[in-house]
Amino acid sequence: MTELDLSGLKCPLPVLRTRKALLAMTPGQRLRVICTDPLAGIDVPNLIRETGDVLEEQNQDQTRISFLIRKADQTA
Repeated sequence: MTELDLSGLKCPLPVLRTRKALLAMTPGQRLRVICTDPLAGIDVPNLIRETGDVLEEQNQDQTRISFLIRKADQTA
């Protein structure tokens, strides 16, 4: 599993970096993304809907939001 710590980055950088990381992955690989920008809680799930990948988990505490994303098989 790859981890992408985007703490401190503001919109739109978390989504852009997440998209770039997903493009480099192969189907079935997982990506954990950690953000501190509150807008990421909306933007990252929207990105996942656009890309067709799978948001397996989303957790939020007082300072961070984390996402576990599985790269989907785009041929299915």
